Amino acid sequence: MSIPMAIYLQDDLPIREGMELARYAEQQGFTAVWQAESRLVREATVPMAAIAAVTNRIKVGSGVVNNWTRNVALLAATFSTLDDLAPGRILLGIGAWWDPLARKVGIERRRPLRAMRETIEATRALLAGETVSYDGEFVHLDGVSLDYVHQEMGTKQIPIYLGATGMKMMELAGELADGVLLNYLVSPSYNDQAMEHLATGAERAGRTLDKVDRPQLIVCSLDENRTRALDSARMLVTQYLGQQPHIMKASGVPEELLADIGRVLTWPATREQVAEAAKLVPDDVVQLITASGTPEECRAKVAEYLDRGCTSPVLYPLGPDKRAMIDAFADWAG
Repeated sequence: MSIPMAIYLQDDLPIREGMELARYAEQQGFTAVWQAESRLVREATVPMAAIAAVTNRIKVGSGVVNNWTRNVALLAATFSTLDDLAPGRILLGIGAWWDPLARKVGIERRRPLRAMRETIEATRALLAGETVSYDGEFVHLDGVSLDYVHQEMGTKQIPIYLGATGMKMMELAGELADGVLLNYLVSPSYNDQAMEHLATGAERAGRTLDKVDRPQLIVCSLDENRTRALDSARMLVTQYLGQQPHIMKASGVPEELLADIGRVLTWPATREQVAEAAKLVPDDVVQLITASGTPEECRAKVAEYLDRGCTSPVLYPLGPDKRAMIDAFADWAG
């Protein structure tokens, strides 16, 4: 089989090691690397530039920047600059961020669907080389363009991917974006509902679901020692279930377990608090929402997401040997 495989980089690797891992993924036939903008730990576009500079073919995407902390003109200029470095290889993934983080830094995520619509419409027009006047509720541009001094004006070929979790945002992705970056830590059955709402949005725009690219983040903890693989994923699962309400809601994890975790874990949390809460998370929950276990188990789980609408698995490698995970899927990419 030949599937567009991708990797996802968070903040667990030093940036230079992430650069080397991206080069290795490219050598093994992977088609994209997505860089997280993870909490308040690592901004996405700096490592994206570093990765783009040391690779030749692999696409480099943001997974995802948010639409609240960058003015749309700066957002367009930033990704135009990245395209100067790696023409035709940059993917703009953008999401609506999450509480309590946004609230704690003074941002009120009011009317997130309207704000996202305005951001995508205005950013796309700027990247198309247009002079843009836009008087929205959140976006205000008065005859603005990417005013290149030494370059020719022209369209930047930068696809926009909406990082959606909730179903209303999923419909907006189907209607407006080039693709959707489906979230991780959800069960494969979540995709059934997501595909329905993506199709509804696509229909509003006069297109079909197959015109919407659907890469999906998938946590992959691979180890020949199954217990070690599950334990490696358990800490991450616990942290996200305890701190990010949009993932809690979409995960398919029983409400009672979420409540138990929430009594131990809030945001921010120490590693000790996460470890304490992780004792509450059983193996079957880890396997429900991640691809964890032996190489065979991981491949089987990723195949479930593909069977339910994912077009490109974006694997988030856990554990010490991240190249082993890439190797386990290299024949799919080939």
